[in-house]
Amino acid sequence: MDGLALWVRASARRKRFALTVEADATLTLHSPAGRSMAEAEQFVRTHREWLLTKRRERTRPLSPVKQLVDGEVFRYLGRTYRLAVSDEEGVAGVVRLLAGRLVMGSDLAGKPQTGRSALVDWYCRAGRNWTGHRLQPWAARMGMTEPEVEVRDLGDRWGSYRPPQGGARAKGLMSLGWPLFQLPMHLIDYVIAHELAHVKVSGHREDFWRLLRIALPEYEERRADLDELGRRLWMGDIR
Repeated sequence: MDGLALWVRASARRKRFALTVEADATLTLHSPAGRSMAEAEQFVRTHREWLLTKRRERTRPLSPVKQLVDGEVFRYLGRTYRLAVSDEEGVAGVVRLLAGRLVMGSDLAGKPQTGRSALVDWYCRAGRNWTGHRLQPWAARMGMTEPEVEVRDLGDRWGSYRPPQGGARAKGLMSLGWPLFQLPMHLIDYVIAHELAHVKVSGHREDFWRLLRIALPEYEERRADLDELGRRLWMGDIR
């Protein structure tokens, strides 16, 4: 409609047209029942600039840029931790979570890209360890064999699943993106359940969503929360 793709929802109770930009940036036109296509097109045309602005706001990444300095905020499993740059013995070359703070040696903090790599490595290790304790209950709930798990950089994807390669004993591989582990646990669980559903169903056909709904009835709400919060995560940018 006027160069825009919109869902249209008509209601006999509605008195006037309205537009909404959904969490996933799709556009919805709410229409009174019985109104003509010409009237709807005119309404959309009149509000085109507003729609485009709101959609840009929805799709614009909001991920922050971090500095490797004392007090910088990082998140893990939905909780906030401040960075502590230390010269103490035993902290050189690694990142550790100690006494409620992320501790980094000054040797890493002084080299931003090296420090970034160390932080990403920490998220990968911590995320892999956490998932190891979380995966089995989900696999049991969904009635499937546990895949192998890795945590790494997946670009703008939260997860992926690769079917077994080889013999009858081979397992599939679930890959999870390291930024995911900044999110609250229930949203990481959504991604785990989503990728486990791919063990049985490839792609995102109706039977995939049906399977996911059985395991996680509130999956649509969690998916919307992931879309919104995911744009605000630190994706590795350092200054």
